[in-house]
Amino acid sequence: MKIALVCPASLPATQFGGILFLCVDIAREAAKIGHEVTIYTTDLDFANNANTFNKNLPRLELHSGFKINRTHAWLSFKLFFVNPGMYFQMKKDKPDIIHTVGIRSFQSLVAAIISKKYKIPLVISDQGGLTTHPDIDGTNIIGKLAYRIQEPFVKFIIKQSTKISVPNQYEKDIFSNFSSSDKITVIENGINLDQYSIQLPDLKSKYKIDSDFVLFVGRFAKVKGVDILVNAWKKISGVDHNNTKLVIMGVDFGFESEMMGMIKDLGLKDSTIVIKNPPREDVLGAYSQCLFLALPSRWELSPLTPLEGFAFRKPTISTTAHGIPHTIKNDENSILVESENSDRLADAILDLIRDKNKRSRLGDSGFKLVQEICNSKAMTQKILKVYEKIIADG
Repeated sequence: MKIALVCPASLPATQFGGILFLCVDIAREAAKIGHEVTIYTTDLDFANNANTFNKNLPRLELHSGFKINRTHAWLSFKLFFVNPGMYFQMKKDKPDIIHTVGIRSFQSLVAAIISKKYKIPLVISDQGGLTTHPDIDGTNIIGKLAYRIQEPFVKFIIKQSTKISVPNQYEKDIFSNFSSSDKITVIENGINLDQYSIQLPDLKSKYKIDSDFVLFVGRFAKVKGVDILVNAWKKISGVDHNNTKLVIMGVDFGFESEMMGMIKDLGLKDSTIVIKNPPREDVLGAYSQCLFLALPSRWELSPLTPLEGFAFRKPTISTTAHGIPHTIKNDENSILVESENSDRLADAILDLIRDKNKRSRLGDSGFKLVQEICNSKAMTQKILKVYEKIIADG
C-alpha cells in the first residue's frame, strides 16, 4: 500500500508536539511491514522557536524505512504554515490513501484538494481542537478571526474525508456535530516503546540536580497550566517535602518570560530548575529519573506526555479538563484535579511525593496501559485495518 501521511511538521522538529510523533510512529510501523510510506510536510527545523524553516534540510529523506518529503513554507502565521509545493509532490506521487493529522492546517487543506481532484481516499485525525481550542474564543482578535476564516476549509476537509480517526469518545462527540457517527472510528493514540530502550543520559548529573524531582514537560504556554503549577509549588515550598525539586522542561510558546518572572517573584529559584529547549534524549532521561509528572493543562484532547511517563512507570497529576479523563484515569494510573485549582494541585503533589506505594501502584497501571493498548504498534495495526477496508470497499 502506498500511504501518504500529512503533517505541518516532521523530523527534526521534535519539539513541535504530539501530531509529529503520531505521524512518525505510524510511518515507522507501517514501513516495517512493507508498506511504502511518505510523510508530506514543511521544512520546519524548530531552532528553539516555531518559525524557523530550513531550506538546507533534505527535500526528500529516507528515515527508518519511510520517506519524509519536505517543501518550503513561504508564509506562516502562528502554527499555520503555507507550503504550496506540497501539492505538486503529492500529485506526482499518486498515493493509494492519504491520512492527514491536524486538520486546521494548510497541509490538510492540500490533502483534501488532492483527495477530491484525484479520487484518493482521505482519512483525517485532528488532535488540534476542532471546536474546543482556547484560541478559538480567546481574547486575541486576530487569532479569533484566523480561526473563523478557517471554518469553511475545515468543513470541506471533513466532508471530503472517507473516515475520521479520533483517539477517544470525547473527540468523537465533537466530530459527531460535523459528520455522521458511522464515519468516525476511535483508535487510541500510542507511543513508540522502542525509543525507551536506548541508553539515556543521567539527567541529575548533567543538570546538577541533587534531589528527587517532580517533572513538567511541555510548551511554556498558559494553556499548559504552567502558571498554576508554579503557584502550587509556592504553596508547598514551605512544607516538608524531602527537599524535592520542581523541574520544568520545554520550549517557549509566549509564556517563558512571565513564567521566569513568577519563579523569581515567588522566591522559587532554589527549588525550581528550568531546562529550556531540551534535546529529546534529555526529556526521556527526565522521565526515567523523576518521581512523577505534573501536567495541569487547561486544555488537552488526548495527551501523549502522560503515556510517555507511563513507559517508565511514572504516574501523572493532571486535570479533568476536556479530553484528559478520556486518556488517563483518576486513581487508576493518574491523579486528576479540577483545572485552575492550585490548592488542590498542591495537595495532590504533596500526597504523591510522600506516598511511594501510591506512585508505584499508579505507575504500574500506566505501564500496563501503554504495553497493551496505547503503543504505536497497536495504534498502527488498527489504522492499517481502516486503510485496507477503505481500499477494499473501493
